[in-house]
Amino acid sequence: MRFVVTGEWSRNRLLQTIVVLYVLYVAGLWVTNGLLYFNKMGLTYASVVDYYLGSEERYLTPRTYQGMLEVSHFHLFAIGLLLLVLTHLMLFIPASNTVKLWLIVLPFIAGLLSEGASWLVRYAHPGFAYLKIAGFLLLQGSLATLMVVSLWAIFRGGPNHYTEEDEDSLDAGPPS
Repeated sequence: MRFVVTGEWSRNRLLQTIVVLYVLYVAGLWVTNGLLYFNKMGLTYASVVDYYLGSEERYLTPRTYQGMLEVSHFHLFAIGLLLLVLTHLMLFIPASNTVKLWLIVLPFIAGLLSEGASWLVRYAHPGFAYLKIAGFLLLQGSLATLMVVSLWAIFRGGPNHYTEEDEDSLDAGPPS
């Protein structure tokens, strides 16, 4: 924790290596997530509806409650953990708290939208297919942004800020 609060993460080669390797893994996840999505459906209303509600023309059966429950169970844990790690890094980037808040909250909202919209398409109304598409795009965009910002913050050099205090107050030590 000390490395990111003090700005040492931009000078600590081992910490940089860990974050870069983690971002490479997340990039692999990002690519495979897109490939899996487009293997099942596309960015069209009809493709999403057919995937969740089934299609006689395409010989697709509707998604089952059990199948969707198993996918959601895994996704809620895995996406939550992924976002916990990636958004935690946003605490230490040199940006305003407002920017940090957006970088933290938006990916979590996107993940919930993407996961929840699946259920809504299947069990509420096919019109939620647009929400599924928006959730997927927002999640993918958020993950890409978090990866780029994480790498930028590490390699930009200079101090990082845990709060919006000025640089001198971080070096001054605890108040007397």
